[in-house]
Amino acid sequence: MPRTHKRILVTGADGFIGSHLTEDLVRNGYNVRPFVFYNSFNSWGWLDRSPREIRESLDVFAGDIRDPHGVREAMRGCDFVIHLAALIGIPYSYHSPDTYVDTNVKGTLNVVQAARELGIQKVLHTSTSEVYGTARTVPISEEHPLKPQSPYSATKIAADQIALSFWHAFSTPVVVIRPFNTYGPRQSARAVIPTIITQIASGRRAIHLGSQQPTRDFSHVQDTVSGFIAALESDQGLGEVVNLGSGFEISIGDTLSLIAELMQVEVLVEEDLDRVRPTGSEVYRLLADNSKAKRLFGWEPRYAQLEGFRRGLSETIPWFTNPENLNEYKPEKYNL
Repeated sequence: MPRTHKRILVTGADGFIGSHLTEDLVRNGYNVRPFVFYNSFNSWGWLDRSPREIRESLDVFAGDIRDPHGVREAMRGCDFVIHLAALIGIPYSYHSPDTYVDTNVKGTLNVVQAARELGIQKVLHTSTSEVYGTARTVPISEEHPLKPQSPYSATKIAADQIALSFWHAFSTPVVVIRPFNTYGPRQSARAVIPTIITQIASGRRAIHLGSQQPTRDFSHVQDTVSGFIAALESDQGLGEVVNLGSGFEISIGDTLSLIAELMQVEVLVEEDLDRVRPTGSEVYRLLADNSKAKRLFGWEPRYAQLEGFRRGLSETIPWFTNPENLNEYKPEKYNL
């Protein structure tokens, strides 16, 4: 069946990864129905900034992932579902965990329940590397133990298991995609790379950060998107969890130094205690084993190792420093 005859529902399409994925699916010839969060402004989130030819091709559905009736209606007539809709901010989950359960766990249940009832051909469910907690062994394979070090990660573990349970119990065709720390244009300032870039771009030279010691496996958004599309088009991976990561780790402190170098400024760091996670909640090391994605989907990151990370940052910084985009952020505020 030609791609143009295959309809894909993308939940969370109005967000960072979801908007990039929606655009690339359209460019790859798919018929895309973006599921965006209903609001009275009729905003499609980042999709409002997509090229006109892409916006005009979209069959947008506005709803709420927490509502099973709307989710089922959105999925009706679709062949595939890529489920990204979630609450992702870790600090916000410390004081508002209830809404994370509703959105991440119940939202995922709504998706897989509707998929079972409607006979959806494949569901790609989005996980997160945060479910592993601090690495016990590196690189982190999909067999690494799970450790919920925040209410956010606990709800993502639960959501992953809900999705997989439908594969085991009902043969609902589910693949769990587990991205590591995705970065790139449009990312929320809840993440560290936009936080650093926007502070520097706004003129600050004393940069407010939390802990600088933790390491992360930063993956460019185009690598994450290509991983989702490779999983979508593969006949492998049903009932499996698959990591998407660059296979390269770098500390937060060294990330700051690299960004400052690329932006040609000298900076100091002021530790902001509001940005420091509780000791038992901090994930100190993340490094992906991405060999399973290569084996099952033929996927490899294009922004790999230090050279790839440097190139990815070089492509990301100009987007954030564009005044039109920088105005969307509040560098002087700590974004939960």
